Amino acid sequence: MKISIYATLAAITLALPAAAQDGDAAKGEKEFNKCKACHMIQAPDGTDIIKGGKTGPNLYGVVGRKIASEEGFKYGEGILEVAEKNPDLTWTEADLIEYVTDPKPWLVKMTDDKGAKTKMTFKMGKNQADVVAFLAQNSPDAGGDGEAAAEGESN
Repeated sequence: MKISIYATLAAITLALPAAAQDGDAAKGEKEFNKCKACHMIQAPDGTDIIKGGKTGPNLYGVVGRKIASEEGFKYGEGILEVAEKNPDLTWTEADLIEYVTDPKPWLVKMTDDKGAKTKMTFKMGKNQADVVAFLAQNSPDAGGDGEAAAEGESN
């Protein structure tokens, strides 16, 4: 019985990165409305893909970008600790899905610090893969084409 439970948990854990690839970017764009109170997606040329808040960092190019590296943004302690302990770590789709689901456990896992603190209080309970697929679409370094920026779309 225990082996069966462990096998199931292992299968679920291994499936998480694959789930990142299964997101629907079109659905994620709509779902991103929950995020734009704090985050924007603005291309380097200043084109607004999604107008949003500045409480959180600009998420253009986040997939494939080094953790806590957005110029001019003041990050919280926990995410800075992740970046310090893992200086070459970049955001993957799987990490972003895990992070937006609940930032605190991801920070604890990445820092081994149960007291890790996050400034991000929002937890996304569903459609995480869709939002991350949308972010990947707007992350040229991750293989996304930044299509919306190239077309000059503005929301």
